[in-house]
Amino acid sequence: MSASVKLPPFDPADPLGIDDLLEPEDLAVRATVRQWAADRVLPHVAEWYEKGELPQIRELARELGAIGALGMSLTGYGCAGASAVQYGLACLELEAADSGIRSLVSVQGSLAMYAIHRFGSEEQKQTWLPRMASGEVIGCFGLTEPDHGSDPASLRTYAKKDGSDWVLGGRKMWITNGSVSGVAVVWAQTDEGIRGFVVPTDSAGFSAPEIKHKLSLRASVTSELVLDDVRLPADAVLPEVVGLKGPLSCLSHARYGIVWGAMGAARSCFEAAVDYAKTREQFGRPIGGFQLTQAKLADMALELHKGILLAHHLGRRMDAGRLRPEQVSFGKLNNVREAIDICRTSRTILGANGISLEYPVMRHATNLESVLTYEGTVEMHQLVLGKALTGLDAFR
Repeated sequence: MSASVKLPPFDPADPLGIDDLLEPEDLAVRATVRQWAADRVLPHVAEWYEKGELPQIRELARELGAIGALGMSLTGYGCAGASAVQYGLACLELEAADSGIRSLVSVQGSLAMYAIHRFGSEEQKQTWLPRMASGEVIGCFGLTEPDHGSDPASLRTYAKKDGSDWVLGGRKMWITNGSVSGVAVVWAQTDEGIRGFVVPTDSAGFSAPEIKHKLSLRASVTSELVLDDVRLPADAVLPEVVGLKGPLSCLSHARYGIVWGAMGAARSCFEAAVDYAKTREQFGRPIGGFQLTQAKLADMALELHKGILLAHHLGRRMDAGRLRPEQVSFGKLNNVREAIDICRTSRTILGANGISLEYPVMRHATNLESVLTYEGTVEMHQLVLGKALTGLDAFR
């Protein structure tokens, strides 16, 4: 290296210089979402979490729509048409505030809106997507059932033809946004195979009781969907897909957002641990000056920024149309698992204060227990990768 070349200073917030890979538009998106989360979520989220509610969800949805965060990677119909990397950066900043807020955005955009955008009719797109992009209408995605989580092929919700109408019956469980949604994308068995249906939630026979007593994702609306002979017109079905490839492609898109989002929760905990270690004194000096604490911080920084770099790599592949579902499994499996470890290690640095809602650590740790499971458990992603590596199917 030439002696005249001056190295940039080391940035503890970006030790690998990952920001050098981002375009000005990427940085602008990140700054917008980070500021919104700082203004609208962080001052209140500990109280929401403690009470187990998200009281301003409709207002928050409209605000998220105003900054282009709902369905932001989709094009047309009022959607922002952002890149996959920009969407990922938004997910990171939202989950750095709280996993429940990122889940609101992810279910709205990557599941409900994505399903309609990719598989819906033009009439369905025109009817729902502009209002969902603005946050006027909140959507949910009904796939998981009480007895069928990781095995969606065995779902029991049915849709039968009655003349030109469809009649839906069944139950869905652990549905984010369900009780506040204006539209639900529901997947059901039919004589043709699994089909998706666009269900207005004011339809007769549809109800969505909220699930209470959660110890994770408490600042989020989680519901059961009950379909009691819900009658829908013929054009309620998503016309462009039959079979599991429909819901699974939606899930792959949502899992990509989790790859980024988990690193937001991890970053929040890591930053809390660093700040605490520099000010908390034991034995006459800050605990950040002790070797064991520094070793923990160094290990957390390694996994945090490797995870962000992995998310960025997958985002560039998605933007290039080259991202495979197995690679999304790679990212979700690694990043959520490492994020949980970072949260737990951060808690040890904060000691007893780590369990207090005055700090974000325990809130993120409990939230990530849900993130670890939903949209594909650890075991499912391990088997996806195992099959890809060996060519042998261990799912059955």
